[in-house]
Amino acid sequence: MSELPPEGQQLLERVRALVPHLAAEAADSERLRRPTDAAIRMLEESGVFRMMVPRCYGGMELDLDAFLEVGLTLGEADMSLAWVACFCIEHNWMLCQFPERFQRELYKGRSHILAPGVIAPTGSGQRENGGYRLKGRWQWGTGVMHASWVIVGAFGIESGRAPTPQDLLFFALPIEDVKVDDTWYVSGMIGTGSNDIVVDAFVPEERTVAIVEMVEGRAPGSRLHASPLYHTPMLPILELAASMPLVGHLRTLLRGFEERLKTHVRPGPELVHQGDKPAMQMRLAKAHVEARQTELLLRDVAVEVMAVRERATHLQRSRWITTVAHAVQQARGVVQDLAEASGASAHFTQHALQRALRDVSVASCHRVFDLDGHREVYGKLLLGKPTPGALY
Repeated sequence: MSELPPEGQQLLERVRALVPHLAAEAADSERLRRPTDAAIRMLEESGVFRMMVPRCYGGMELDLDAFLEVGLTLGEADMSLAWVACFCIEHNWMLCQFPERFQRELYKGRSHILAPGVIAPTGSGQRENGGYRLKGRWQWGTGVMHASWVIVGAFGIESGRAPTPQDLLFFALPIEDVKVDDTWYVSGMIGTGSNDIVVDAFVPEERTVAIVEMVEGRAPGSRLHASPLYHTPMLPILELAASMPLVGHLRTLLRGFEERLKTHVRPGPELVHQGDKPAMQMRLAKAHVEARQTELLLRDVAVEVMAVRERATHLQRSRWITTVAHAVQQARGVVQDLAEASGASAHFTQHALQRALRDVSVASCHRVFDLDGHREVYGKLLLGKPTPGALY
């Protein structure tokens, strides 16, 4: 991957300097079941949420290579906080794909928005004069606890007509138009505060965009902004946003495991440092190779997406998604292996590995990481078979 532009490199250095401070907020975020205000404030002050916003709105207009480096680095601090941060970065990119009139209204006087974005169409939009009456409940509202806007997916239809894939829309609403329902009682990713979003509101048509257009890299933002970033298909950006916190956190876990092997002594007939045992040396080597492989898979996808953009075929988009899901499954395996090798003490509540185990188990269940489903679609495409309903 090529060297980042100066602005991207400077942002990355600011984020690296924040890692220990963000990590120090992790315990409080889990206790609060949302990111701490201090953590979000640090991220805002770093400028990280502006990185994928067009320069015309005061953003940095940085590309996927910078997004990848920043996202992996955020993952080193705290998987939950990085999850929120990466999605909020990506959701600014999404908002810059909506119609121009709404974009200009949204970014007037500010250079970033904090907003959750939920694709699953668990509500409905009934067409009314000049827009839609949107009703429903959406789960998994990552970012909603510090949001000023929300983005949700739903079918926008007229009465008496069955919906089609082209009717699947993103709707943007100010936080005042929604109710946040406190439902986030989970075993992992507790610090994300990904509560439910409940809506019964009118949404003007200029605050909607077709999801199919965004998936294919031809939404209104692609015609408004010249940068190739806004001509990029949505799903690989979404997959990178979801995967980087998991893969990046492996760096921290590996450092901790290495330190443990250097200092931890196992009782027995003779006191032996764990690091002197060949089995532990082999486990460490295996974990390093597999962790590096997961990063390389993400880098390979990012490089190809940046080269192809909206010219990508259905087959290429499917391969990208399948590859990232495979990398996440492998990252989960590395965490599990490290916890197993660390013994029972890794399961004390103050140990980083027990939280990582819970977090990676929950995060890897995200719909975008449905590896069986992605492999099925990719396999069909490789064989030239139709894939009805696959929104790739």
